Amino acid sequence: QVQLMESGGGSVQPGGSLRLSCGVFGVQSSIPVMGWYRQAEGESRELIASITTGGITGYADSVKGRFTISRDTARNTVYLQMNNLKPEDTAVYYCTVSTHYRAYSPPKSLSEFDYWGQGTQVTVSS
Repeated sequence: QVQLMESGGGSVQPGGSLRLSCGVFGVQSSIPVMGWYRQAEGESRELIASITTGGITGYADSVKGRFTISRDTARNTVYLQMNNLKPEDTAVYYCTVSTHYRAYSPPKSLSEFDYWGQGTQVTVSS
C-alpha cells in the first residue's frame, strides 16, 4: 500500500519561508514524478510544482521564482522550499506522485498523478 506523509507546514508572516517534506512509502521502484499541489478554502486544486526522476522541474506561474522543489530519489522523499510567502499562498499543501508517468517533461495536470498525502496546512498572515 502506497502512503505519503507530509510535514513542515505551519504559520508564517508574509515574506517568510517554510520547507515542506514528504516521504513516500510502499513503492518498490523509482517514482517517475513527484509533486506538490495545494487547495485553498473554496478554491480548486492547483498543481504548483513537480519533478521527474531526471531532475526536470515544472512550476505554476503563481509560485515560479519563489518555490523550489527537490527530491531525494534514493529515499523516495520530495521537498518544497517556499520563500517570500504571500497571504495568497495560504492553503493545504499535498504531496503527490505518479507511478506510471513516462514523458520527459513534468506533467502539467493533476490527472497524471495517482497517489497523494493527507495534506499540511500553510498559513501566511501578519
